[in-house]
Amino acid sequence: MENIDLFGNIVSTVSNPKAKSGLTKIENGEYLFYPDFFTKSESDIYLQKLKSDIEWKQESMNMYGKQVAFPRLTAWYGDNDKPYSFSGITLAPKIWTKELVDIKEKIEPISKVRFNSVLLNRYRSGNDSISWHTDAEKELGRNPIIVSVNFGATRKFQLRHIKTKEKLEIELTHGSLLIMQSELQHFWQHQVPKTSQNVAERINLTFRVIKL
Repeated sequence: MENIDLFGNIVSTVSNPKAKSGLTKIENGEYLFYPDFFTKSESDIYLQKLKSDIEWKQESMNMYGKQVAFPRLTAWYGDNDKPYSFSGITLAPKIWTKELVDIKEKIEPISKVRFNSVLLNRYRSGNDSISWHTDAEKELGRNPIIVSVNFGATRKFQLRHIKTKEKLEIELTHGSLLIMQSELQHFWQHQVPKTSQNVAERINLTFRVIKL
């Protein structure tokens, strides 16, 4: 059965959906996907500004007694009292840049959330990735709304149900917007796998609300 949401998009309830614009309900969660939320010209400008102006860092974590570098560059920006801990590290936020504020103000009306922080990941090539995980840290509270914005190369974003192991896949394109909500972070892991394809750089921003 299909309905129409407030933005005139089809709302579907399916067990194994293809990525499409609008709201998709899945078992224990739902997401909204807009493949062309930002125009190409906007996306091109944001990509270049984020590459040059963000203070990127190669973080590492302890694994089996050794420090292992993340296979990507990261940065944490937001309100000055919102640190974030994951994978054994704690990040103190840097001050919002103009572009980050611009992007935040464009996504808040559609997500109906005022975000106070953003995690940025920079995938320099197909060899950069992020493994299976959930964004369900205690700082995010129950049923967090996570908004993912993507600039640069198209990469596969995969979801996997923790209990049933059902998998879904969405291609996150240049200028796309993905809103993950409801119980999704508690029941679905997600990842961006490595690829042998010759892909260009990609920057992903995940906006969130830290609750201390």
